[in-house]
Amino acid sequence: MTGVYANQQIENMIADGTISGRPDIEPVQIQPASLDLRLGTVAYRVRASFLAGQDSTVAERLREFEMHRIDLSDGAVLEKGCVYLVPLMESLDLPDDLSAAANAKSSTGRLDLLTRMITDGGTEFDRVPGGYTGPLYAEICPRSFSVLVRPGMRLNQIRFRRGDAMLSDAELVDLHARSPLVDGPAVIQDGLGFSVDLRPNGTDLVGYRAKPHTGVIDLDRIGAYDPVDFWEEIRTGDGRIILDPGAFYILVSREAVHIPPSYAAEMAPYLAMVGEFRVHYAGFFDPGFGHAEAGGAGSRGVLEVRCHEAPFVLEHGQVVGRLVYERMEQVPTQLYGAGIASNYQGQGLKLAKHFKS
Repeated sequence: MTGVYANQQIENMIADGTISGRPDIEPVQIQPASLDLRLGTVAYRVRASFLAGQDSTVAERLREFEMHRIDLSDGAVLEKGCVYLVPLMESLDLPDDLSAAANAKSSTGRLDLLTRMITDGGTEFDRVPGGYTGPLYAEICPRSFSVLVRPGMRLNQIRFRRGDAMLSDAELVDLHARSPLVDGPAVIQDGLGFSVDLRPNGTDLVGYRAKPHTGVIDLDRIGAYDPVDFWEEIRTGDGRIILDPGAFYILVSREAVHIPPSYAAEMAPYLAMVGEFRVHYAGFFDPGFGHAEAGGAGSRGVLEVRCHEAPFVLEHGQVVGRLVYERMEQVPTQLYGAGIASNYQGQGLKLAKHFKS
């Protein structure tokens, strides 16, 4: 069999020691198709981002790049523009036929908090090969806001898969015919394309741009911050905006997305030729996201956009990204939005959960 592991399979991996944690992994960490990873008790301020490389451990490389270490036990601020390495509380002992991929959680991406996983012997961020045994680390670089973190906070998540679970375009076309993946026509080419909404109904508010000089965000405080202290509203009446180089934006997709229970999805960048900007940090879509069986009626994809090189005109309906769908090896016993804390089911344009509505 091939496919992405469901929550009940992740529970079995924890029970048999394939995944371990110190302290023990908590049930709240287990999502329909992923496991939340927890920050450990220390952060290392490093000179630069790095990968361990094929023949080295992260600890060995850390001796080259460490500047100083920070005790997180009572909470500590990770400053904007700095790079930190934090050992995670989880470790893996994977069989040869099971690989893994990590991604930032939705709220992490919406704060422009670049978070990537690295491993011993790793040559790629956020990827774990089959057969890996060892610790996990989070590289964290706050891009727009300094943040207050504590041990046990969950900034990224890991997904496990056996074999090649990705759907071909032909399979996506068939799935969309049986269970619509978006409302309206589907643009399918190397995944399901999605576009930006710059003509929303009943308003000229199309997004937010992060302010350059703000206070610290305590990641434990939910619904605590006034958006006006951290964000500028982006409004337009003509269906276009100009992205400023280096600025960070929260926008929203025109399409309402549906993830059927037997599938998971991951947001991937669109072709570089459409413009010099990155469209996402957080990219996992769980089974049930926006789907009727989980109480959804379609959910927009929030776009975390950073422009590079030169100012760029973004226009309504422009295709800016794609969703890659994968099969689940088993249907999860718990779907996104159905009886679990799912902050973004049925969402439209929405900031991270730390901000007041």
